[in-house]
Amino acid sequence: MIGTACYLSTWKRFVSEGVLDEARLNKRIMESWYRCKNNEVNPHLHKGPHILSDELLTLQREKNSLFLEIALLHLGKMKGMIEELGMMALVVDPDGYVLSLMGNQGVLREAKKINFTNGVRWTEGEVGTNAIGTALQIGEAVMISGTEHYSIASHGWSCSAAPIRNDDGKLLGVIDVSCPLSRTHPFMLGIVSSIAHTIEREFSIRARQNELELVHKSVEWIEMNKPIILCNEQKKVVAASKSVRSKIHNCIGMNVSELLQCGFAIQTETPLYADLHKNRIGMSLLLSETAANSTKKSCVPSFSAQSFQFEGEMGSSDAFQYVLHDIKRVAPTDASVYILGETGTGKELVAKAIHENSSRKDGPFITINCGAIPKELMESELFGYVDGAFTGAKRKGHKGKFEQANNGTIFLDEIGEIPPSMQVALLRVLQERKVIPIGGTKEIPLNIRVITATHRDLSQLVQEGTFRQDLYYRLHVYPVHVPSLRERKEDIPHLVRYFCQKNNWNMQWPYAFLDSLMEYHWPGNIRELFNVLERGYIVASDGTADQTLTLAHLLSTQTNSTTVSNMERDSTSTETLTFREKIQKDLMIDALQKAKGNVSLAAKLLDVPRSTFYKRMQRFNLHCKKV
Repeated sequence: MIGTACYLSTWKRFVSEGVLDEARLNKRIMESWYRCKNNEVNPHLHKGPHILSDELLTLQREKNSLFLEIALLHLGKMKGMIEELGMMALVVDPDGYVLSLMGNQGVLREAKKINFTNGVRWTEGEVGTNAIGTALQIGEAVMISGTEHYSIASHGWSCSAAPIRNDDGKLLGVIDVSCPLSRTHPFMLGIVSSIAHTIEREFSIRARQNELELVHKSVEWIEMNKPIILCNEQKKVVAASKSVRSKIHNCIGMNVSELLQCGFAIQTETPLYADLHKNRIGMSLLLSETAANSTKKSCVPSFSAQSFQFEGEMGSSDAFQYVLHDIKRVAPTDASVYILGETGTGKELVAKAIHENSSRKDGPFITINCGAIPKELMESELFGYVDGAFTGAKRKGHKGKFEQANNGTIFLDEIGEIPPSMQVALLRVLQERKVIPIGGTKEIPLNIRVITATHRDLSQLVQEGTFRQDLYYRLHVYPVHVPSLRERKEDIPHLVRYFCQKNNWNMQWPYAFLDSLMEYHWPGNIRELFNVLERGYIVASDGTADQTLTLAHLLSTQTNSTTVSNMERDSTSTETLTFREKIQKDLMIDALQKAKGNVSLAAKLLDVPRSTFYKRMQRFNLHCKKV
């Protein structure tokens, strides 16, 4: 409470005299105070001034219905915890209106006294510096407590808020967790950031489902000669008829505006709706060709970032483009990043890209694999030691990885393998940004960014009690999920070309071999793909590639012989499916994942009889555990 008393005097002086001791206030809050002063926001407000009528609130909720639905779905799972902690959670639209709130009943009653309730507009312009309004203003997660708020109305509250964006970066709204100042929790910002990321991922999943639904609707006309395209709500081309694909080879994934520049014009537009949810998911566009079509040479979509640095292959898949946009979004900040992905997906490349696109790019990038260091050596590797710290220590001591990364970035790979004793020490370094070498007494200040990665689910490790929850929230500020190669198979041709160019191979791979690469399920991900290509190059060096180069042959050198038979079975079953059946299979897989393996629920999601669903599962060789 000492800090609050200090802030109160700081607030009073700023409000009355416009004088601010910048050393006493967080930079973001200070900037917000100046905005409020310039906009003549009343610092003596005791409650929110504007609340929507029931009718207008209903309209606002309808306008943001999908965001509200998804946000409430995930907040509902945490309702018990929020109530127990004496907090409340709010869903706020991009205009700053509170659409819904839930939580501890006593806290809700206290909030109502300052009009912190459904329909109120809680922006900086209305009530001054606050977590919701400031998060909307700066587009970042923020925590604001006590007299850090600009107006008196919120002085008794502690609030954390995080913005929610869709895959295209459009602001959808804000999630806020608030409580009376006496109940403030040190991990509120981590909690709300984690919820926000989960909601953003749900939007990505819904977008993928809608695209599958659009593709399903295209089955009847996809081979037609009429120029027709299907696009999603973001005006991105999801499917195109044969006549369009023949003229623009890479049209899938283009924005409609890009495609029209390639010699087409829109004749008619027809909205499309999902069969189950009745919500609009895209449009069908009948096109006509223009004279410009004959003059256009190339209309290939690409990742729009001219100065963006990425050492690997970007590809063209939606799954990895999302990752690139995540990198682009988080790189300029100093937020801790947590990278989750299977072994061999390129997590270190993602970490390096975050560093290379940040203000720290001229500083060191230090990598350490926590799973490869013996437990008894981990402390000295991370924190270093001074001369004579222990028997066998180097003369003049040794700089630890944290000190080596000063003014740059440290990447802790396989963070899930770090032992419990080191978790405490690591938490202290992250909190204080200081390190004391073994045997030393002097604290060394650190200016570093921390990026962690693992193939394990840290939240599951927290539940099991093997990973500290407080450390988890310190690291899990901005999660980035790196998809498996199975989720981005359309990138395989790009990866093959990249690997060949990197190794200066002038190699013509047989078409059958390239097709088999697309069919294989790649348990080892990109690392396994590159290993296979290297073996293939060696095998093909005698000029008999067309006769001897098959994926099954190359995989037969591996110890796991069942992998080969599974690949061949999967390949055969896929080759025998019609285009319609492939669409059905994709929809079924997606439904089963959504239903967590519950066949009855998955069948309902697709609106087909359960008996039919089971028959198709047998036809497509799908297996899952019943829930």
